[in-house]
Amino acid sequence: MTTHTVTAAQGTETTDNVLTITGLGKLFGRVHALRDATLTLPRGQVTALIGDNGAGKSTLVRCLVGVHTPDSGEVLLEGEPVRFANPEQGRSAGIETVFQELALVEDLSVAQNLFLGREAKRSFGPFRILDRRRMRREALDMVSQLAINVPQVTSRVRRLSGGQRQAVALARAAGWSSKVVILDEPTAALGVQETERVEQLVLSLKERGMTILIISHNFEQVLRLSDQVVVMRAGRTVAKRRTSETDGQELVALVTGAVQDPHEAAAHRATPDNQEETS
Repeated sequence: MTTHTVTAAQGTETTDNVLTITGLGKLFGRVHALRDATLTLPRGQVTALIGDNGAGKSTLVRCLVGVHTPDSGEVLLEGEPVRFANPEQGRSAGIETVFQELALVEDLSVAQNLFLGREAKRSFGPFRILDRRRMRREALDMVSQLAINVPQVTSRVRRLSGGQRQAVALARAAGWSSKVVILDEPTAALGVQETERVEQLVLSLKERGMTILIISHNFEQVLRLSDQVVVMRAGRTVAKRRTSETDGQELVALVTGAVQDPHEAAAHRATPDNQEETS
């Protein structure tokens, strides 16, 4: 489990980027899922990635963490080029992702889910067996640090509410991540009260200095949680705004194409696409 000591500077601009994506491209047959996509994640800040369905947000994340292999472009993690062949390599490098499906096993306990794939073991003669006591103890620390409301770490996940399940997935990501936490629509299936609790968890992670990328269609949530907003359309990153300098109306216009960012438009004219158009 990773202990975080990074502190985020409050109210200051930083050029210390944990992650930088440049010129990322991905083809599925003749369909351009990504075209010259770019993204930077400043250390200790929350970056929101927004766009309409099919804009390329999930593909970008999947290329980043090793689910898909990009066809072009570069990913820098702490200034070093990386390319992951599978999600396990991404996790080993310090990037944790909470997908919409959560990847929790309902018949296992909270503690077992927090250590899923990373089970603690101890020696028993010539054998290595699960150290259940240690996992329960450390799981309790993980949920306590984030003030997560779950009955007990020995409770089975199937008995938890949707918000509690999301909180467990967040705690697992935060507990193991050393560099970046990615949240894919973290409150899409939750009610108002559970959404508020999950948002408080995200803010508590930010206060601990974690670097977070959140994908969301909820622009009000984006404005509440993020420090910067990156807009995608048709596989491209078409605009970036500091959250304090934009509003929901502008974000809607950027997502729909009613407003075109002049800097991005100039960049696209300077680097014309030689490939076939997206079908």
